[in-house]
Amino acid sequence: MNVFYEEAGNLKVGTILADNTTSLQIEAVHGKRSKIKAASVLLRFEKPPLPEFMNHVQKVAEELDADFLWECCTNDDEFASNTLAADYFGHSPSPVEAAATLMLLHSAPMYFYKKGRGRYKAAPPDALKAALASQEKKRLQAEQQASYVEQLKNFELPEAYKPQLSSLLYKPNKNSIEWKALEATCAEKKLTVTKLLEKCGAIPSSHDYHFNQFLWEHFPEGIDFGPLNSTIDLNDPPDLPISSVEAFSIDDASTTEIDDAFSVTPLTLGSYRIGIHIAAPALGIEPGSPLDITAARRLSTVYLPGNKITMLPNEVINHYTLGEKRLCPALSLYLTVSDDFTITDSESRIEKVNVVANLRHDSLEQYFNESTLTQGDLDHSFGKELRILWKFACNMEALRGKTNDANNEKVDYSFDIKDDRVTISERHRGSPIDKVVSELMIYVNTEWGKKLADANIAGIYRSKGNGKVKMSTSPAPHQGLGVSQYAWSSSPMRRYIDFINQRQLIAMLRNDPPPYTKESDDLLVGMRDFEIAYSYYGEFQRSMERYWCLRWLLQEDIQTINATVIKENLVKLDNLPLVARVPSLPSLEPNTYVTVEISEIDLLERSLNAKFLKKEMS
Repeated sequence: MNVFYEEAGNLKVGTILADNTTSLQIEAVHGKRSKIKAASVLLRFEKPPLPEFMNHVQKVAEELDADFLWECCTNDDEFASNTLAADYFGHSPSPVEAAATLMLLHSAPMYFYKKGRGRYKAAPPDALKAALASQEKKRLQAEQQASYVEQLKNFELPEAYKPQLSSLLYKPNKNSIEWKALEATCAEKKLTVTKLLEKCGAIPSSHDYHFNQFLWEHFPEGIDFGPLNSTIDLNDPPDLPISSVEAFSIDDASTTEIDDAFSVTPLTLGSYRIGIHIAAPALGIEPGSPLDITAARRLSTVYLPGNKITMLPNEVINHYTLGEKRLCPALSLYLTVSDDFTITDSESRIEKVNVVANLRHDSLEQYFNESTLTQGDLDHSFGKELRILWKFACNMEALRGKTNDANNEKVDYSFDIKDDRVTISERHRGSPIDKVVSELMIYVNTEWGKKLADANIAGIYRSKGNGKVKMSTSPAPHQGLGVSQYAWSSSPMRRYIDFINQRQLIAMLRNDPPPYTKESDDLLVGMRDFEIAYSYYGEFQRSMERYWCLRWLLQEDIQTINATVIKENLVKLDNLPLVARVPSLPSLEPNTYVTVEISEIDLLERSLNAKFLKKEMS
């Protein structure tokens, strides 16, 4: 005796070896023996012989029409498969006919719902219509996906991919047929999605690929200020006093957001009044205004080689930047300094300042450097003022205990990009220009942080202890700078934290209620969001600097380059802010000088292959 039975959703046949009433010991056609439940048996038969049975059943089942059978039983009643088979064949069904009917019912779940062993119910018309439509949709999608795969395998970009490129590259819907076609092709071609799309011509610019990825994640609405440009309303106080000083700024050639400027006024007995003047956008941007909301959302200017995304619209920057030959709104800190450069008094003011010059590093450094200071030959229109500021900065640095600051050994890199060619130049920190600007900025941020704390007015402070930098609303020492408290206030056009602190300072100087308290949501949320955004922006800047370093290596056709061992298999390439992993590097002490071979530069992955060649003499 043979049985036709269901096991794990599959229909099978076997010969009974032993019948134990509730279970059967059976043997399959191929000889495998197994134990099944008697309840899983759908029918028993003697003929045709077991090896031929399923072939006969398959042939009969192929002749059955699911649509016709469904129309034969469209009432709401359940039915037995044998009953349907008898109606269809017009006689008591043979084992083959009964099994074929069962096979058809079993393989058409859209038409027939299973209700028990050998029992079914016809699907309602609406449900069947929806199921068939879904099946057809899946069939068409499968055909479309296969068509996409065929095009992608030939490195042709399907037309449907073009409007979806950004989402496919940066945030794909992994259930879409477009993505599934990409995955299938990548698996066959052994390529990443990015590499495959590049070969299909979908990524014409590796730079734009990286830049647009950043915008997709952090500026989904784009970097334009849109309607805000037509609604900008800057409410500067009309009666600001005008300072008598003549101020000048010191910045890179590309700086447009000039936040700070300086002045030096001689006093009696060899003393001076040094002015530190900070641009004051907080004077004209109202809390909660569209402009304020936009700045709070952007939180900082984003920098990358050859480009930047400003926190404020150009119209606002042009209004508040400390541009030369202009009277500019400013928050000023005046320091009375004796002939030994000790501070004897200080005063903060809200005013307009006459900025007479914007000095730029590239042209100033030839006049203002260690050599000219040593020789006493500062042949510059602001030579006297620069020397006084330098001596004051040296004194401030010594008071902080940072005279031999290791920071001075570090190198800054600047990227100049013209016509897609990049020039990378080095600039050692600790030059007289750097010292003057950094020390005056450290002092103003320290002093104004102290004034906020002394007045019990909330501010956002930046502290450092045990090597960790953090921000909080409570003043705390910044061990890295050697100061008791430090509140960013000197870049209000470029950092929203500085903008918040400037608002608090202005309220303090006017004796007005401050806009923020320590418990203000705007203060706490602004601080939290700024830390997150500033970290992302900094990482993006570093990654794009790495990109342009790789571009420079390709541009200059660099195949070998000297490098300095950092640790283990990491080296820093000469004259570039680029760290590379060198798997073949032998065990060498840090700071060992080596030569490495460069190959396989990948601008999309921002990677390269570096191979150790030799150790150089120090």
